[in-house]
Amino acid sequence: MSGVTTLGVLLPAVPLLAGLTGLLLAPSPRGRAGGGERARRAAIALGVAGAAGALALAVALLVGLDAPTEASRTWIELGDLRVTLGVRLDGAAALVAVAVAAVALAVQVYSVAYLRRGPHDDVEVDHRYPPYAAQISLFTAAMLLVVVSSDLILLLVGWEVMGVCSYLLIAHDRRLPGAPAAAMKAFLVTRVGDVGFLLGIALLGVSAGSFRIADVLAHDHATGTLTAACLLLLAGVAGKSAQFPLHTWLPDAMAGPTPISALIHAATMVAAGVYAVTRLYPLFLAAPTALAVLGVMAAVTLLLGAFAATAQDDLKRVLAWSTVSQLGYMTGALAVGSTSAALFHLLTHAAFKALLFLAAGAVIHAVGTTLMSGMGGLRRDMPVTFWCTVVGLGALAGLPPLSGFFSKEGVLAVAQEAALHGTGPTPVWVGWLVWLAGLLGVAVTAWYATRLLLRTFLGRRRAELAHPHDPPALMRWPILLLAVPAALLGLAGFWPAFAARLAAPSTGDLVHLGPELLLPVALLLLGAGLAWSRWRRDTAADPATALGPLRSVFASAFRLDAVQHALVVRPVVGLARLARTADERVVDGAVEGSGRAATGLGGGLAALHRAALPRAAVAVLAGALLIGLAAALLGVAA
Repeated sequence: MSGVTTLGVLLPAVPLLAGLTGLLLAPSPRGRAGGGERARRAAIALGVAGAAGALALAVALLVGLDAPTEASRTWIELGDLRVTLGVRLDGAAALVAVAVAAVALAVQVYSVAYLRRGPHDDVEVDHRYPPYAAQISLFTAAMLLVVVSSDLILLLVGWEVMGVCSYLLIAHDRRLPGAPAAAMKAFLVTRVGDVGFLLGIALLGVSAGSFRIADVLAHDHATGTLTAACLLLLAGVAGKSAQFPLHTWLPDAMAGPTPISALIHAATMVAAGVYAVTRLYPLFLAAPTALAVLGVMAAVTLLLGAFAATAQDDLKRVLAWSTVSQLGYMTGALAVGSTSAALFHLLTHAAFKALLFLAAGAVIHAVGTTLMSGMGGLRRDMPVTFWCTVVGLGALAGLPPLSGFFSKEGVLAVAQEAALHGTGPTPVWVGWLVWLAGLLGVAVTAWYATRLLLRTFLGRRRAELAHPHDPPALMRWPILLLAVPAALLGLAGFWPAFAARLAAPSTGDLVHLGPELLLPVALLLLGAGLAWSRWRRDTAADPATALGPLRSVFASAFRLDAVQHALVVRPVVGLARLARTADERVVDGAVEGSGRAATGLGGGLAALHRAALPRAAVAVLAGALLIGLAAALLGVAA
């Protein structure tokens, strides 16, 4: 085993070991520091060490990887099917691993302070920190397993462990309103997609005779089988990466702790679907129907998330819906034929979205509410958080020269080429759909990003706040460090080595500088200017009031949750109640009824056997008399 291969094997193993060890630690008792403080310190050490070790291994892998490498060994043979254990390493895997480990480390460090203290006092508020830190480590290990796996079954293991850990982490604090229900919703909705993902993997493995990714990619699959498998895989992508119509779980997941929102919505779970498609992209190129479906999903998701973000009052839900929208850009890039543009935006999004969520957590930690209507005027009291949020929102909106500008323009450029020149693997109309949706998304994103900044940090206070302030050092430093890649990572697109690691033949595939940039920049300025002008007319008013009757529609995300509840949840619940009633009254009724009949008959016979002696003698004589009489009558008749 080579040194690079060893790094790839250790990459998920280190946080996995930290997580399994952390699960052995007992939760702390409620209240102030006591007997459980030692377990808490051990959990902190394990969590931070596991994430730091993974980051060090990922950086070493990125530096030491000269060419794509794969190593595997047979794990299980099921007849003609072979399942292997191994790693498949390339530049894209190394870059994504660095992003995952960096965000995980930031979340582990940030959580130490965020989950220990209340917003205005020194009371310890989280007595279950050891399992929390361990579950983050397991979540990190699962995502890294998805990144480096060389076998579809091994990838599926990491995929499913992520789903279980996300459920546990979202529901970590069961005292938070809505957290258990949100966790259950996330688990069930993603499971719907995962059924398709599992079936797609099964089709590919049976067709190729192996689940090894290299064998699956090299096999000549039948067209129908390949198209069906790719469409089934997209169901899993829609669930994990919150694509329409399986996107509804992600905003509700905001009920969980803010650091978990940063972990799930930045470089880990939501990115897994995008990364899985890039891993298997040659299959999708051979199934243009699946890519066309992906393009439609991307355009709808992009605009749905953007418009829903315009009318939210909850700070975290604005960022959640923006994640849905930005994932639409990534899947749109895949639909028009550019894995490099999709991965570039995945990496920059990991930086600026993790930054925004952790900065939002600092604001919530200081003011004690998630509602922007209860904020305002925080710029002077929280200068570090304010400027870091400016960087994050600028990158989100695509403000030059921040990171999101270069990655988003890369997506729009390849979509424009596919629309105008038919360069994509899908029909031209898919290119037009993704390009126009992306352009409209630029203006809408700039509008809601500006609104968030104005409502949170500028203007006057809309509620009495007790001494808001920048967060403590353990929360402040992860925010400051994430601001660096959020601002500068886009410039890496000019570096040929970076472009080569994203499988781009030239830097031109990542960074597009030309007259075509004028239109997106103009739309950005238009969207930001509209929000600013509305706010300037009345700083006490919410710019979202300009939406008029559409505000309630956007706030409810076009009421798709209600539609799903009416079309899916109610019928399933009704069917479940009918099945329960049938089981209780028919099946159980028959069983219990036969039991009651047997019991009654036995009771009657027992009562006869318990008769007094005179009655028993009379009964015997009467019986004998009746038998004799019957015999005499039968004899006469004969």
